[in-house]
Amino acid sequence: MKNIVTKSKIKCPYCGYEKEEEMPIDACVHFYECNSCGKILKPKEGECCVFCSYGDVKCPPKQIEEKPPKSPKGGL
Repeated sequence: MKNIVTKSKIKCPYCGYEKEEEMPIDACVHFYECNSCGKILKPKEGECCVFCSYGDVKCPPKQIEEKPPKSPKGGL
């Protein structure tokens, strides 16, 4: 069973600054302010949050969604 990763290194697309941040387990983060240049990051079109768009790890809700289904026990 895959463990849920709760930290992601988010990289600002404007200045290239990277920072490891804690991600909420049960929510998507829609806005993030870069600690270096101050720009507000928003998710790319089609992405649920800034971690899915600019992080090195997708957000926990997406990780849970992408888990493979459990195999049935007992053959039925």
